Amino acid sequence: MNMQVWNPFQEFENLLSRYNKSASGSGSQLSNDLSFADWAPSCDIEEQEDRYVIKADLPGVDKKDIDVKLENGVISIRGEKQTEKETGKGTKRHRTERFHGSFARSFTLPDAVKDERVEANYKDGVLSLVIPKAEEAKPKSIDIKVS
Repeated sequence: MNMQVWNPFQEFENLLSRYNKSASGSGSQLSNDLSFADWAPSCDIEEQEDRYVIKADLPGVDKKDIDVKLENGVISIRGEKQTEKETGKGTKRHRTERFHGSFARSFTLPDAVKDERVEANYKDGVLSLVIPKAEEAKPKSIDIKVS
């Protein structure tokens, strides 16, 4: 096993950097979310021909601890990852690097989506949100007639 030198000052710098980003008021949604959350899950967003798909990594989070809301064109993912309890008498935790506590992410959706048909699926620590596009948002082909 390789030993690493612990640098408490680097950990403090990382914490301050995260705090400064959340308190800067830069206007980004991530900063707004972090003002009331302990961490923000990593997310992928992709656009397909007929829908948008958002995938959020939430490893170790119980399905019942996840809340997804769609309000005023903004989809929000919030919840809490419970801290693991120490097991066994005499067990000491020397380091905790995995995130725990409350989390949040929000995304503004395009106007042309079908809000009432949003689907959520949670499997293997990944939350998948499928947001269908409205008919007017789908690409259309127009035939050009040459005279």
